[in-house]
Amino acid sequence: MEKTIRTIIDRYDGDKGFLVPVLQDVQKELNYLPREALDLVSSYLDVSLSRIFEVATFYKAFSLTPRGRFQINLCKGTACHVRGVPLIIDHIERELHIKEGETSEDLEYTFETVNCLGACALGPVMVVNEEYHGQMTIAKTSRLLKKLSKESQKSKEGKS
Repeated sequence: MEKTIRTIIDRYDGDKGFLVPVLQDVQKELNYLPREALDLVSSYLDVSLSRIFEVATFYKAFSLTPRGRFQINLCKGTACHVRGVPLIIDHIERELHIKEGETSEDLEYTFETVNCLGACALGPVMVVNEEYHGQMTIAKTSRLLKKLSKESQKSKEGKS
């Protein structure tokens, strides 16, 4: 992990003014911000750990706990809500056996809802690892979750 953090810090010439982008890159690499990584960032940038935690907890995009390989965000804004998002939320929770805001035990899925994704004309909108899926229905959600499950299985088989 130390080499990874050092490489990220070096991209920004060790400039503490780039704390947010450094944390973004660390999270992209590690899928969350583990304490060990934050300690290294603090040391390399000469920024207090309390300041790093202040930044990491201020922005919702950062996570101090492990997140799933597939990060599913579902819009529950007004336009999406009236088009059936509550039913889609229930469906996802049943299929993945996790509640909104949780990560599966195998760290494959994190499911969160957001107030608006800014794509109201496509509602209901779901984003999986930054890929937008519009006009979601329960049937489309089922197909997408099956596709993710297959990708997950392939990945697990490749590690065996």
